[in-house]
Amino acid sequence: MISYTIWSEAGGVGKTTMTVSLAEAHRRHGQRVLVVDMDPQDGGSTHHLGADAERGDPDADNLVRHLIGRPKGAFEDLIVNVSDGLDLIPSHNMLGSLERNLLRAQELEEDMGGEFEPERQLRRVLADTDIHDEYDVIIVDPPATGGQHVYNAVYATSNLLIPLELSAKGRQSVEGLRDTVSGIEDALGDVEVGVLAVVPNRVSNTRTQREYEDELDEQDLPIAPVEIRERRAMLEGAWDNQVTPYEFATEHRSRRRDREIETLEKFDELARFVSAQFGVELDAEVATA
Repeated sequence: MISYTIWSEAGGVGKTTMTVSLAEAHRRHGQRVLVVDMDPQDGGSTHHLGADAERGDPDADNLVRHLIGRPKGAFEDLIVNVSDGLDLIPSHNMLGSLERNLLRAQELEEDMGGEFEPERQLRRVLADTDIHDEYDVIIVDPPATGGQHVYNAVYATSNLLIPLELSAKGRQSVEGLRDTVSGIEDALGDVEVGVLAVVPNRVSNTRTQREYEDELDEQDLPIAPVEIRERRAMLEGAWDNQVTPYEFATEHRSRRRDREIETLEKFDELARFVSAQFGVELDAEVATA
């Protein structure tokens, strides 16, 4: 079972695009994929995959209700099928108050003599519903802000994939990145967080990339074997059309653009690299479906 969280404490580094692109890359290899969108902001993976119809409905069942033990239906009913082999648990506006709701649930449970650990609830829900048996890959997409969104995501997956924008903003993320990971481990108590890789994203300057790689080496963090080049037109087009970059580049373009295809191949290579960390070897040949 492959499970990981795509997260960076710096916002705007391409986290959502990486989530959607990797999910599709795994799917194209025949893996069954579930994306869990824990980002309360409008415009995360849920928007990107065109599944945000109920995110503003206060009466709709949603992930938060299940995390606090107040569901309105079966957990499986939350799952939206995006395409053959790719499913999504959508975001909901209630995620904006996740921390408050979890603390309230903890107080109520403890008042009745029970135990309730806020950071373990996503893991509990996934285990109780045997979701792991239904999928080959689970990817969790939390917001950049820390707290219970990230704690639940990391506790459920135990693994991080960290996109890093090679810019001044990205440099702030590099500094102390290992300390940030250690801080999450300390907060969770009994989880050792595996950093699968730091992925240079939106790369446009190779010299700058080498400087960042040197800084990352000093923090003893693994660097992905690929870099994702800046492809703003393709990624923004996919966002606007609420499709994956694969679909946009191959079905929404009037002609094939080789540089975009090369970038998609990098996501495919990254999916194969991640899978290999779990002992799953994927064929380099990918179906075009």
